[in-house]
Amino acid sequence: MSTNTTEVFTGFERRDFEVFEIEGLEQRMDALIERVRPKFHQLGEHIAPFLGQLNGEEMFTHVAKHARRTVNPPNDSWVAFANNKRGYKAHPHFQIGLWSTHVFVQFAIIYECPNKNVFAERALTELDSIRKSVPAHFVWSKDHMVPTGLTHSKLTDSELTDLFNRLKNVKASELTCGIHIERGNPILADSGEFVKCVEETFRTLLPLYRMAFA
Repeated sequence: MSTNTTEVFTGFERRDFEVFEIEGLEQRMDALIERVRPKFHQLGEHIAPFLGQLNGEEMFTHVAKHARRTVNPPNDSWVAFANNKRGYKAHPHFQIGLWSTHVFVQFAIIYECPNKNVFAERALTELDSIRKSVPAHFVWSKDHMVPTGLTHSKLTDSELTDLFNRLKNVKASELTCGIHIERGNPILADSGEFVKCVEETFRTLLPLYRMAFA
């Protein structure tokens, strides 16, 4: 598949998820570059301008390169959107990505971000608002290297508080929030419906993103 970013995103298919079942770093990376990475670039062509208009500032596309890997192949990959052209890890950002089991669409604030404490303190003071504004099926995660997460509706106020306190007090902590779309869900193959879902999800997550800049 060409990496021409002017191509139109056509959705995700089974072979995209099967990339993460390929043995060996070089072989998996070759398949990832061929099959999945062009789709991340294609999504970026649409989603970055959408987020820029939504948030009132220019947003930049960053496709994961996994450049530091020398032995273990990546178990997931993603495209991130941040307000910084040079990188995203030190900034609150949005992500669209794949595991072998599902697609994730989420807001992320990871350990390299100096705004972690700002977000955590604001989140703790607005716990009730977050409880009500985050949809029941959204998923929180405190470790982006694990595919599973914590469903919002199943978290108690105490558990939600613990997530924010951990983000504030543990140096290597991180936090993500968004949706998981299971492999095989028809929406993934319908590019228009998938993009619409991404837009709605990021619109819902925008208040969390803005809390990191309070």
